[in-house]
Amino acid sequence: MTPLATPLAAQNLTTRAVIHPNLGTSALVEHALKKGEGQLTKHGALLVDTGRFTGRSVKDKYIVRDAETESTINWGNINQPMSPEHFAALKADFLKELEGQDELYVADLFGGSQPEYRVNVRVINQMAWHNLFIRTLLVRPTAEELASFVPEYTIINLPSFKADPERHGCRSDTVIAVSFTEKLILIGNTEYSGEMKKGVFGLLNYLLPAQGVMPMHCSANIGADGKSAIFFGLSGTGKTTLSADASRTLIGDDEHGWSDTAVFNFEGGCYAKMINLSAEGEPEIYATTQMFGTILENVTMDPATRELDFTDGSKTENTRGAYPIEFIPNTSEKNLGPAPSNVIMLTADAFGVLPPIARLTPDQAMYYFLSGYTAKVAGTEIGVTEPEATFSTCFGAAFMPRHPSVYGNLLKERIAKGGAQCWLVNTGWTGGKYGTGSRMPIKATRALLNAVLDGKMDAVEFRKDPNFGFEVPVFVPALAEAGLDQTILDPRSTWADGAEYDATAKKLVQLFIDNFAQFEAHVDEGVKNAAPAPATVAA
Repeated sequence: MTPLATPLAAQNLTTRAVIHPNLGTSALVEHALKKGEGQLTKHGALLVDTGRFTGRSVKDKYIVRDAETESTINWGNINQPMSPEHFAALKADFLKELEGQDELYVADLFGGSQPEYRVNVRVINQMAWHNLFIRTLLVRPTAEELASFVPEYTIINLPSFKADPERHGCRSDTVIAVSFTEKLILIGNTEYSGEMKKGVFGLLNYLLPAQGVMPMHCSANIGADGKSAIFFGLSGTGKTTLSADASRTLIGDDEHGWSDTAVFNFEGGCYAKMINLSAEGEPEIYATTQMFGTILENVTMDPATRELDFTDGSKTENTRGAYPIEFIPNTSEKNLGPAPSNVIMLTADAFGVLPPIARLTPDQAMYYFLSGYTAKVAGTEIGVTEPEATFSTCFGAAFMPRHPSVYGNLLKERIAKGGAQCWLVNTGWTGGKYGTGSRMPIKATRALLNAVLDGKMDAVEFRKDPNFGFEVPVFVPALAEAGLDQTILDPRSTWADGAEYDATAKKLVQLFIDNFAQFEAHVDEGVKNAAPAPATVAA
């Protein structure tokens, strides 16, 4: 326990509660168990249930619309406005609820690992395991840093608080409200811990562009040659898995900043999906589930043996594990590395059209970054057999308060400054779309990625894809070395019916074009010309 250098009273926060300041892992686990907030698994991880919310409550999140944010926020379905008057009422009621608490857990933490760009965040929790979660996920200050810690932003997370839609200007009794002016985030009536972490991401995604730093929803690692790589990708594309490679030093798995001098982790921990996790497929992540200090959310456990069942998605498919980054072997000591040499955009193409890897020009990189494409497999509804395309702007629209073009232009600038090579990697389907084809072998993805990261793609011959215009390797020795057939590089050749491939490719190209229409007014000609176009003659 480290006392608060800045007491709550100095922030005009009053409460009768017993304050538990800056508790360590063991103490917080003890408190969580004592309060019945979780159970210990066979190997010592803390297992918790997040209640009725097993993911972020996107429709209940608001940003206060005031003089500070009026012209800087990209208002819409993701960044929903709340009036200053409604926020004032919400804050007053939150502080009243805070006042009446019996126990509170307070952690002083950093958002961001590069000292010049980090923010001081204070998190106040009702629940011990929430405090443990955020302490695990953010950057933990040293005792010396805590001794002079002054909070810049404060998060108050009260699952017991129920909002009043009429009084507070929100949709339901659950609310997540962000005021950049008051530097305050209020989270009420949800036990899903990820709201806190995403709140900090939102802060940094808002603050850093004004300082010329590119905030990114990506993972990052460093090779033995000292060169770093970043991996963009939506959920299910393999971002966490592919970046947790024991032969490379992990910088982080979720959000980073790209400054003139470094790529730096926003966090000091990882938050990995647990569904269908296995020791064979993801040994580094699996090992963390057997460590004291890991928090497992909504994973099924046998009550008698305390053994975990990672295949059970009956509560949610979004089962999660939170653990300190140092639980992964070979991690960066300071959570940062040099500016990236390779930028990798991951997509899980359920249409089976995209090649396993393609090289992008800076203009194409901005195009595919703004598109943020992946595809979900066909749903369970009767008659729905087609994969569903998903475009999540900048591979992380949910965390980006400013207009997407701000982040797209920053990426293009950063690539131009540092000369990074850019790649599009398909971890989705080959040999046909979902239902006909098969999942891209992870062995092939790893072989191609390693060839990129080891600089072995420089001598490889490339062809121009007739639909998408990017460059695709013709023959990669690393595939042969891994005992894999080169035909996988040409998606059309893996389909039984070439004409069906052409028709599906044409459809996907059109989906890209339709989606990009929203950005055309905000990008230059080079980026517009990077758009795909249907092949005029079948290959």
